Amino acid sequence: MALSRVFSFDDPSACQTVFPSADVELFPTAKGDFHADVTQVAMSGIWVHQIHISLPEINTVAVRPGRRSIGFLTEGNSSSLLDCGLDVRPGDIVMNRSDVVHQRSEADFHYGTVSLPSEYLAAAAEALLGHELPEPPRRSTLRPPSALMLRLLSIHKSIGQLAHDAPDILEIPQVSRALENALSDILVRCLAAGHAVELTAARRSHDTILLRFVEFLEANPDRPLYLTEICAAIGAAERTLRASCEEHLAMGPIRYLTLRRMHLVRRALLAADPSVATVTRIVTDHGFWELGRFSVAYRALFGESPSETLRQPAEQFPTISMVCPPPHPQNFPIRRLAC
Repeated sequence: MALSRVFSFDDPSACQTVFPSADVELFPTAKGDFHADVTQVAMSGIWVHQIHISLPEINTVAVRPGRRSIGFLTEGNSSSLLDCGLDVRPGDIVMNRSDVVHQRSEADFHYGTVSLPSEYLAAAAEALLGHELPEPPRRSTLRPPSALMLRLLSIHKSIGQLAHDAPDILEIPQVSRALENALSDILVRCLAAGHAVELTAARRSHDTILLRFVEFLEANPDRPLYLTEICAAIGAAERTLRASCEEHLAMGPIRYLTLRRMHLVRRALLAADPSVATVTRIVTDHGFWELGRFSVAYRALFGESPSETLRQPAEQFPTISMVCPPPHPQNFPIRRLAC
């Protein structure tokens, strides 16, 4: 049986908690009303996601061990995606593994993913091809033949439409089994026939530096970080780090660090007790000391002052863990959350 959930989010911190197969961190890069729609479908081994995000954003994704995950643009008119410094085109498949992946998308972004256990993919390949798929590079992008990719997109879209319009049909075992078999079949054929997009030596070097950069940020999530200590920690010159960030994130490391710290401040303000905490203490704890300039920049990014954020009621973000197969349909209700 396949079970589904449909979510609507107005806060990126809530959005990033609902992906069971990966650890996700998401930072919008422009002012405006953030909105994300996420559709999840869990079958016996395969998990399907359809994602639409309104604002430009940068995200980091680390697929959890034991699973393989692919991603692709789901609409021809979707905004662009930069994955580890490479432009992802409609018809491309992004293959993610368990290390940190950094991506940047523009406004009105439509993306889909398929995640499945590594042994499930290996068994499907053995059955269809007579051999396992070759081990991909640490990160790679494939371009399958267009007919195969169109078939993958069609099945993926149909699953999402059923989750929205007729979720009860997905709970029929014969239907979910047929969909899962069709999806695994076309996925194996796309991966087997896909042409890998090769990275240049310079891009591979920049990719390694960005991986160290992001891993260092992930290891120090709650304190301000500065360029000199980062360069020393990751063993890269400032000029090289800057070139890597520009290539992968479309911004320099200082701007990215500032953006990251602004979002950490917002999260801290939302979580704080306004009767005890102060804006000054929270802001300075995150390394900002020019409070007037910070307030102007904060309002420009989030559309409100830091004090207005602090006065908002504390938000309870959902933490969702999908277990396949779920123990009972009642434990995996179909619902829409506004966070």
